[in-house]
Amino acid sequence: MRAHVGDRIIEEGKRVGDHRRIGVITGVRRDDGTPPYVVRWLDTQHEALVFPGSDCRIEAARAGDPAS
Repeated sequence: MRAHVGDRIIEEGKRVGDHRRIGVITGVRRDDGTPPYVVRWLDTQHEALVFPGSDCRIEAARAGDPAS
């Protein structure tokens, strides 16, 4: 998994009833773009250091997308 600042990370629910979470990557700790990432979760605006698991995927930032 590789990411850049501005990409979105999508975490699918792990159990029945869990909701999908979407965050914006605000920091990449390694030059090669591998985890961990600093992520601002859009539902809570909380920033956290994230080590993505198999339930996560990265979507590249698109030109013109606000990093809301």
